[in-house]
Amino acid sequence: MNNSFSVEKKVFEVLPDYCVGVIRASIPNKEGAANAVSELFRKELQRFFHQSQGVALRETKNISAYRSALQKAGINPNKFMCSIEALSRRVQKSGVLPEIDPIVDLGNAISLKYLLAVGAHDLANAQENSIAVRFSEAGDLFRPMGTLTDEAVPEGELVYVSRHQVKTRRFIWRQSDDGKITNLTTEYLIPLDGFIGTNDDDVIKARDEFASLLTEWFGASVSTGFVSKENNIFNF
Repeated sequence: MNNSFSVEKKVFEVLPDYCVGVIRASIPNKEGAANAVSELFRKELQRFFHQSQGVALRETKNISAYRSALQKAGINPNKFMCSIEALSRRVQKSGVLPEIDPIVDLGNAISLKYLLAVGAHDLANAQENSIAVRFSEAGDLFRPMGTLTDEAVPEGELVYVSRHQVKTRRFIWRQSDDGKITNLTTEYLIPLDGFIGTNDDDVIKARDEFASLLTEWFGASVSTGFVSKENNIFNF
């Protein structure tokens, strides 16, 4: 389906509580708010660093839920650590992250504030402006970050995908090179993954805060959605 984000119904057979807050944003120019994002980003890094000392992150409500979901999908959460666990452990250890891009940095700040898995995809590189979460099938390909070569993805792996181009492998583990945000990106799809009854309230709060900042700071044109078992498609 064109201009959409969806979760295949089979996914809910394995993860019935899975949900995604979604932001579709058009941002022609993102440099004007770079300083504001940088300040927020640095403050959030320091807040998280100080407040997370001595915390067993994998035992927190949210990260425990992501780890459980990976296991249910047949993915080892220790070998293929979900994005928010990897991010939070890195900041817990050092309090430092490099600034990459204003939108990516803002996403990382929101991710740490709510302890949620937050992604960002260049929608211009998605087939038919659409991305889906489903189990991989024959013909699916993945381009690892920093390479120009596609590799075949084994069938049955939970992925983010656009037609047959996998955008994120092993659910919320690692993003593809062709979906990454660059200084030329103007069209964004931003998913915030969560689970009904665990952190869906935070997913909605984080989505709305992120969308509000994109509008206020960048003058973005934004639409938001929420995908779950009851409504598995967000059209934009």
